Amino acid sequence: MTLIKSISGIRGTIGGRSGEALTPVDLVKFTAGYAGWLHRQTPGRRLKVVVGRDARVSGEMLQHIVCGTLMACGVDVVYIGLATTPTTELAVVFEQADGGIVLTASHNPAQWNALKLLNGQGEFLDAAAGRALLELAEQGADEFAEADRLGVLTENHTFTGRHIEAVLQYPLVDVEAIYRAGFKVVVDAVNSVGGVAIPALLEALGVGVVPLFCEPTGRFAHNPEPLPDHLGELSARVVAEQAGLGVAVDPDVDRLAIVCEDGSMFGEEYTLVAVADYILSKRAGHTVSNLSSSRALRDVTERYGRRYFASAVGEVHVVNEMKRVQAVVGGEGNGGVIVPDFHYGRDALIGLSLFLSLLANKGASCSQLRDTYPRYYTSKNKLALSPQTPIEALLEKLTTVYADERITTGDGVRIDFDREKKWIHLRKSNTEPIVRLYAEAPAQALADALAAEVMALLVPGSSPPHRSH
Repeated sequence: MTLIKSISGIRGTIGGRSGEALTPVDLVKFTAGYAGWLHRQTPGRRLKVVVGRDARVSGEMLQHIVCGTLMACGVDVVYIGLATTPTTELAVVFEQADGGIVLTASHNPAQWNALKLLNGQGEFLDAAAGRALLELAEQGADEFAEADRLGVLTENHTFTGRHIEAVLQYPLVDVEAIYRAGFKVVVDAVNSVGGVAIPALLEALGVGVVPLFCEPTGRFAHNPEPLPDHLGELSARVVAEQAGLGVAVDPDVDRLAIVCEDGSMFGEEYTLVAVADYILSKRAGHTVSNLSSSRALRDVTERYGRRYFASAVGEVHVVNEMKRVQAVVGGEGNGGVIVPDFHYGRDALIGLSLFLSLLANKGASCSQLRDTYPRYYTSKNKLALSPQTPIEALLEKLTTVYADERITTGDGVRIDFDREKKWIHLRKSNTEPIVRLYAEAPAQALADALAAEVMALLVPGSSPPHRSH
């Protein structure tokens, strides 16, 4: 059983003992801590919080405990039901609420769930706010409200429609071109909320939809992370249906992966690259992604004479860097697209709509579009941690071994081998008890070899335990 407390939220496996997993006791503790933190931001004022969830089988249990705890803390709750993470973020803005909680463990397997915590702008809490909230939770929340001050629960299930309408109205979404293109798209929503939101969006754009795992039962049909190893059925269905492309999202729909018409992977790293290409063709500005994202975004950005910036891994860090440099687009190489004048959050709905706008305007097939971008290959690996793993010492060892290369620290260690246009990034995950080891190079064999070389330095005699590209 696992419980991970971080500024990214509270994430854990369901069942077991409190303090060791995500149990009802822990849900009350951290929800009350969040309510206490909100009360300290605006003392003396009645507060309102939006709550939405993905389709995980544990979601209904979390919903009742979290909403009830907020009410017990004197906070009014707007429960929006099954909703994507970006929909919940936008609902905070639409409702002019003081914050929001998304009940989702994102790409984690079905036995996991989590509280993703939002501020009044519908954005994830920054590091300072996250630390303050965790301290409050550990100390014990304020006294709970008396009977005449309890929060009031209302339900509003209109926000998926409002999210879609906002996408259709976004100036760079070329609804007419998409409609004329007559796309046919296979959608793999891994039996979560994407099965509601993505088909509805596509139908509103005049796109033909072939649903695959779109019933929001929460019983994931395959590993829910939208990586190539998990998308074989989607790939085969795209070819069988003679569709223009396939779309895969994770359970909370903040990540977007594309499958080309021939069943090949467009590449989750290239979702952001393509959307950035489209936006940069319309608007002047800079781009941002995190240190674990493809060099291809930098290459495409520089084609337009603009600057690329890298941030630490984590949506809040990307958003902060985007605000600092006033980027016109940014995100993460896991298929997360952030369009700042739409909303500062990863959003597969706006990302997909802009991708289709680009594809329609180019008049190209998905695979032809992919071939217009610099081709890099990734090796994405995970190394399980034990409590005794001396991770900091291991990372320090790498900076010594590769002292002649360009080294970036602050979020693990990234080593750039600029002459060969390859890099490797190692960091401890915020959401799982693992070290992530990502390598990229102009050839798959080079990326795999670099990953294997570094893994052997960390764990002599080992080879990468998992790869996707």
